[in-house]
Amino acid sequence: PGTVARDRFDYNTAIADSWKRQMLLNLVKIRYGDAPVFLDVASITNQYSFESEVRGTLGWSSPSSNDQTLGGTGRYYDRPTITYMPLSGETFARRLMKPVAPQKVMALVEGGYPIDLVFRLMVHSVNGIRNQFGGTARMRQADPGFFPLLAKLREVQAAGAVTMRIKEVGPQAVLIAVFSAAPSAELARTMSEIREALNLQEGVNEFQVVYGSAAASDNEIALATRSVFEVLIDISSTVEVPAEHIAENRASPVLTGAMKDFDRQLIRIRAASEQPADAFVTVQYRDTWFWIDDREFASKGIFSFLLFVMTLTESEGQSGAPVLTISAGG
Repeated sequence: PGTVARDRFDYNTAIADSWKRQMLLNLVKIRYGDAPVFLDVASITNQYSFESEVRGTLGWSSPSSNDQTLGGTGRYYDRPTITYMPLSGETFARRLMKPVAPQKVMALVEGGYPIDLVFRLMVHSVNGIRNQFGGTARMRQADPGFFPLLAKLREVQAAGAVTMRIKEVGPQAVLIAVFSAAPSAELARTMSEIREALNLQEGVNEFQVVYGSAAASDNEIALATRSVFEVLIDISSTVEVPAEHIAENRASPVLTGAMKDFDRQLIRIRAASEQPADAFVTVQYRDTWFWIDDREFASKGIFSFLLFVMTLTESEGQSGAPVLTISAGG
């Protein structure tokens, strides 16, 4: 029993630190056009063994000689078996390339994450109002109304005026956003402005949340959600890299004309030639150290949020870990 407390927390800490470093390394690699690689720790099995032996001999080979020996041996074994599963092929495509379902996105909002943060990272557009994107292939600025819309949604969320529930519509269950009564005239105006921006019907308090680039009616909220890989691409575009790497075309350029004050809420990943002293997570790549400062709480929160989003993308039918045959004998 004494090994349980030690092993459980030591392995927990080791896996958490390795996950953080793996995520940071992949963000940096994407910035440099390198392929991200993820390894899951599928299982950890530990075996302990202690063997001891005491030997003693006493004898006389002749009347004038006396031969006596006493010896002992002890052996302690700690044999951990750790199984790694690379995310590749179909599993990689399913978990990283498939857009996150709107139900999962809104579940994050219902779970307490700020809706402006969730939508900024995980949504391409809301009823056709487009978000900005930092990927080199589709780099673009946000539509003028996107960030003001997020600010209004955050205000309504903080007041608790919008809730989510599952409703049976015909043979399927759909996600419904419910606009409750506004507690103040100012909040009522904000909710009216949200309806106007999204072309939602006035006087209606329930709207179906669906996946899509545009709503089919004024009773729908269409979310064009991102895949986890697109989220990684967008965040990686903000990774700081040495200026000479961009000049030499080793890394992708940054999105120019940042959107005013909103980008200050995004994660900041620094770069330097020497290893930092006070870092939340750090990794070395191409003779450069990349890290998140431990004193930047907002960046740590977004990074941890990204790790949590990775777990949400696990779909059903995930293959099991390999079957191991381990001796339990003494």
